[in-house]
Amino acid sequence: MDASSPASPETHLLLIRFSALGDILMTVPVIDALARQYPHVHITVVSRPFVGSIIRLLPENVSFFGINPHGLSVSHLYRELRALSPTHVCDLHDVLRTKLLRWRFRLAGLPVDHIHKERRARRAFVAAGEKHQQKTAFRKYDEALGRMGFPIVIDETQPFRLIDPIPHGKSDVPRIGIAPFAAHRGKIYPLDLMEQVVAMLSERGVQVYLFGAGATEKQQMEEWAARYQGVESVVGRLEDMAAELHLMASLDAMLTMDSGNMHLASLAGVRVVSIWGATHPLGGFLGWGQRMEDVVELDLPCRPCSIYGSRPCRFGDWHCLTGIKKEAIVERLLSR
Repeated sequence: MDASSPASPETHLLLIRFSALGDILMTVPVIDALARQYPHVHITVVSRPFVGSIIRLLPENVSFFGINPHGLSVSHLYRELRALSPTHVCDLHDVLRTKLLRWRFRLAGLPVDHIHKERRARRAFVAAGEKHQQKTAFRKYDEALGRMGFPIVIDETQPFRLIDPIPHGKSDVPRIGIAPFAAHRGKIYPLDLMEQVVAMLSERGVQVYLFGAGATEKQQMEEWAARYQGVESVVGRLEDMAAELHLMASLDAMLTMDSGNMHLASLAGVRVVSIWGATHPLGGFLGWGQRMEDVVELDLPCRPCSIYGSRPCRFGDWHCLTGIKKEAIVERLLSR
């Protein structure tokens, strides 16, 4: 059997995705399906070192190669990855760095393909008056693998659980996680309003866990935890991302923005109530297995103003976020 064939036991498929966190996490259920449907194929995921604890939870035929590409030349990256002896390369990122990498692999005679981001369709979606469901990132990853000769069957509507929950005994007290941060201002519910959400949940006897990263977020979350009963900050207290996932899997629900934490919680198989401002859940980035019924948003003609939420508000008031009532968020969280 030809070692270059996807059916060969010698097949070694290299998957490349360096950023952003949410996009990396969205590869996970697709790679899980790939690994289970092609158990003879050796799969190596190339990404930033901090996601290694998540990738290592995938089936045994999946390996992780962590590398930070910043400051490294394409030639250096190519030598590092070529030393892994892949037989196939799939670029799940499609940025200049990875385009140059896959060009080098193609020159070396390897089968190569890449994700099609369909940027024109994204621009049309942002400009459209009526919003229709766009092809999801999961499906785009799936299609790239299919073009390489690895067609898989996935069902994005079904819950996905990468890790078992932490046993915490039986309790009638709801356990809810809150991750109030995101990469861009246009995706963050105002922190003064989010603190009021925390206060309302505390008053109702909910056990709240606060998630975040970095010194500034840690200080903010610890202040809230000290202020309200039944509220605990876990920022900086868990060993790695897999430990966060483990805790999330034991919760009744997570409240997130359109953020990496929405996708992390989705990998835990937990219900996610997500708040959307400048971006839109029909744009293709809603968490795996999550429902539109759990989306909190305002129907405004200016939404979305971008796919990623990185543009400044044209009106300067971010009404898409400030206009969301805290009571609506709490009721959605406690609705089941």
